[in-house]
Amino acid sequence: MTATTADYTWFGDGFPELAQAYCLTLVPDLAPAGILRRLQGREEPALTGVEEIVEAAFELLEPDPARQLIAMAAIRDWTLLIEPNGYLGIDEETALPASVGTRWVAHVVNVNGVSSFLWAENGTKRLGFEPGVPDHRSGTTPDEHLEAMHRVGFQFWAETPPTPRRTSPDRPRSRWPST
Repeated sequence: MTATTADYTWFGDGFPELAQAYCLTLVPDLAPAGILRRLQGREEPALTGVEEIVEAAFELLEPDPARQLIAMAAIRDWTLLIEPNGYLGIDEETALPASVGTRWVAHVVNVNGVSSFLWAENGTKRLGFEPGVPDHRSGTTPDEHLEAMHRVGFQFWAETPPTPRRTSPDRPRSRWPST
C-alpha cells in the first residue's frame, strides 16, 4: 500500500481550527475523571465539537494565560485529551507523574510548526523525539519502535541517500562549486 497526501492531510482538512496548534494525548485504561485528578484540574461545563473547544481554550487564555483547557473523551478503553494551543501532554513534569500505572502517548504541534512526540509508561519516558528529526530520539527505549516508525513513513537521515550532483559529460567532477 502506498501512502498519499490524503493519508497525511485529513487532520488539517477536517479540523483546520485545531490543526495549527494542538496537543493530542492518548491514555489507556484510565477514565477522564481519573486523568483530571492526576492533572489536578477542575471539571468545567461540557463542550461539544472542535470549534467550541478551540474557542473556549482561547477565551480562557485572555484573562489568565497560565490556565489551559484540556478536553477529554473516552474512546473504548482509552481517553483522548485534546489541548488547543496546549502542551501539557508532552510536558514531562506533568506527563511523567500522570503516566504512573498506565501509558501516556502525546503529540504536540505549535503555531511555528515545531512538533514533539512523547511516549511515557509508568512514570518513565520511553521515547521522545521531534517528528521532523526522528534520528534524535531519547528515553529508556528510544529504538523499540523503529520498525513501526518506518512503516508509517519516518525516514532517518542515515538512510537518506545523498543527492547526486549533476555534471556534464565533458566536465570533470569537482568537489568545489564553480563560480
